[in-house]
Amino acid sequence: MRIAVLEDDPTQVDLVTQTLTAAGHTCYAFKEGKTLQKRLRRETFDLLVLDWIVPDMSGEAVLKWVRANQTEHRLPIVFLTCRDDEAGIAQVLNAGADDYVVKPVSGPVLCARIGSLLRRVYPVNVEAAVREFDQFSFDVKLKQAYVGNTPVSLTQKEFELALLLFLHLGRPLSRAHILDLVWKQATDILNRTIDTHISMLRTKLGLRPENGYRLAPIYGYGYRLERVMRRTRSDQQYDAAHDARRARP
Repeated sequence: MRIAVLEDDPTQVDLVTQTLTAAGHTCYAFKEGKTLQKRLRRETFDLLVLDWIVPDMSGEAVLKWVRANQTEHRLPIVFLTCRDDEAGIAQVLNAGADDYVVKPVSGPVLCARIGSLLRRVYPVNVEAAVREFDQFSFDVKLKQAYVGNTPVSLTQKEFELALLLFLHLGRPLSRAHILDLVWKQATDILNRTIDTHISMLRTKLGLRPENGYRLAPIYGYGYRLERVMRRTRSDQQYDAAHDARRARP
């Protein structure tokens, strides 16, 4: 998971990032709220850890901005701060925070609280050998994709990208997020490499509206796989007839 940490205390930054990195997450530290806000406009994160008082823009202000502007997917947010008064805790929880942890906190407790929240928000059975999404299925151990009962030949990166998109169905994924999870932060990967893999998945898996799915680009951001209502042949015939009637003089 990609986790953004807003914290200006170097000791706390080290504690949080080292703890979460050891648990298998990728962490990005920010000292200023406005810097994090700018990154949120163009990148996808799976969770935010916010301190209350930081330079430029407070953690509470970042929380309110996220809840007001990112409505397509509810980004989980944890407050990690020294404030322990009931009024303050109630204030950020009512503003949309998902959890509140008071400093100082041990690494194991922090990891457990964040892990519990991530499992609630992203309920994926990591032990499942086969992931199924309507007519699409993915054998994780064999790295084999199927459309119905028909196997589809995908490269390893195509398989990982397809599974990532289906696991985040309906959620916008930034290019940085895709690079982190599929290419493991390979900075030499060009944008057209991602675009080429996306194009191959559209063709190989038939990710088109007539098959119930749309793999759509988001300009300047990334991609989103979304489920759409299938259009039957009778729907298409009705539309054609309707258009023909409208075209008559």
